[in-house]
Amino acid sequence: MKEIFKKTAITAAIEAGSFIKSRLGKIKKISFKGEINLVTDVDKKAEALIRKKIKANFPGHIFLAEEGGRSGNKSAYKWIVDPLDGTNNFAHTFPFFCVSIALEKDNKIILGVVYDPMRDELFFAQEKKGAYLNNKKIHPSRNKNLKSSLLATGFSYNIKTIADDNIEHFVAFLKKAQGVRRPGAAALDISYVACGRMDGFWELDLHPWDIAAAALIIKEAGGQITNFAGCGFSHYKKDVVASNGIIHKDMLRVLHK
Repeated sequence: MKEIFKKTAITAAIEAGSFIKSRLGKIKKISFKGEINLVTDVDKKAEALIRKKIKANFPGHIFLAEEGGRSGNKSAYKWIVDPLDGTNNFAHTFPFFCVSIALEKDNKIILGVVYDPMRDELFFAQEKKGAYLNNKKIHPSRNKNLKSSLLATGFSYNIKTIADDNIEHFVAFLKKAQGVRRPGAAALDISYVACGRMDGFWELDLHPWDIAAAALIIKEAGGQITNFAGCGFSHYKKDVVASNGIIHKDMLRVLHK
């Protein structure tokens, strides 16, 4: 892989993350994309910073981001970006949010960066080269039992209107696992599974920018990520189960009930 891909992704993530951190508690404008799905001026500015950095080096690449949508259509390379995963947390000054940047080639993720500016933690992975947290190689936990596992999940912004709202799954896992957390930023949640802080994660109604980078990170760390059926994974599908690999089948059994 070209070193410029890695350098661009990491630099863009850190620059955007530093800007986001500097604006914590200083939001100038909030608008709503749905009843509880908000976007701030900080999201938009962070995305503009990332787009500018990537387009300066790769003007012909496709760019797909949460706020600005898609631009370009004639390249094998696509950058998939969430400039601020965990916007609701950020808006409430709850310090759990991140920048997520993935590079896709021919529909396959080849690079992923998830940067947490509050802890200055950078998760990074390249295809077939392992996963790292601040340059230290990471691996998932070796926890063998669901009953002693710490899990994470999230809920759709459409939770008030959709039938498959994840609440039954949440209750089921509360009764099967040691604990369940709902931190509010899927990219960080999955990255935490990749480095062993969590043992598993599941969620519905996700988007490519929520999971593309973290999906590669957990794969390269040695974990497992699939859809709810357990038969595969695509960052263009909305359901995801990620784990240390050992408890994966147990998680799927709970979901299937």
